[in-house]
Amino acid sequence: MKKLEALFDAVIVKPVEEDETTYGSIVVPDMGKEKNQHAVVVAVGPGKRTINGNLVPTTVKVGQTVVLPTMGFTRIEFDGEEYYVGPENQILARIVNEDHQQELPF
Repeated sequence: MKKLEALFDAVIVKPVEEDETTYGSIVVPDMGKEKNQHAVVVAVGPGKRTINGNLVPTTVKVGQTVVLPTMGFTRIEFDGEEYYVGPENQILARIVNEDHQQELPF
């Protein structure tokens, strides 16, 4: 069985399908608009080593919903699914529920 495994401080995410905007029965496409992508973390690397050899662990966890920049993460296909891979420090935000400090489903 194959699986994706993140290395170093890399994060692998699966994009979240966003709802299409409709007016009545007309679907309005988001053509030409660049917007940040929401994604669910599916794998994280152990972290990055400092110059002294100490490990700085990654802070995002599998299952969290994050906001990605419009550019910067690499798109890959694996087993017929679309994923994005990039360094943890390029993730813009994590989406959490303030009441319970848990991730919000998006």
